[in-house]
Amino acid sequence: MPKHPFVSESHEGNPVYEWGLLGVVVIAAVVAVCGYTTAATAIIAVAAVVSGLLRLALRERSPFKVRSVSFDAFISIALGLGLGILDFSVRVLF
Repeated sequence: MPKHPFVSESHEGNPVYEWGLLGVVVIAAVVAVCGYTTAATAIIAVAAVVSGLLRLALRERSPFKVRSVSFDAFISIALGLGLGILDFSVRVLF
């Protein structure tokens, strides 16, 4: 009998961590609606960088998995840094 790869999300990540990230996004949205867009951007950027560093440090024991360790870490850290740079550049223009 051939072995099939797992396609269930229960084998790919930790739902508690994913719900926690959703909570962070909701908090950032509320902060943005209150008029503090820089703070909201910083919240999401920090969450992305921390997620990338966690994936890099914990490797296969990481609370989330999408692709390979290097891909997940690169995308998360690049997102966090990119959001910070984009927010800064918009503030410099105005």
